[in-house]
Amino acid sequence: MAEKVKLSEDGSSIDFVQSDSLPTSIKKFRQSPEIEGFYRFVYENDLQREAFEILEKIVQRRKAARVKTKPAKAAKSK
Repeated sequence: MAEKVKLSEDGSSIDFVQSDSLPTSIKKFRQSPEIEGFYRFVYENDLQREAFEILEKIVQRRKAARVKTKPAKAAKSK
């Protein structure tokens, strides 16, 4: 099996093997080579805690943005 994730020698960059088509469902997305490579990279380099913290920050930022836009949408519908 070909290597899907390559880490540069100095550790400053990651190179993923990218597929040509985008997955159409969530299940296929999770099994796509890019996501599988990302999960493998996180696991092999023991970065679970760091990945969790980053994803938590992204989720919080998106929730805050959604709360800000929600009142604006409600005002438009009235």
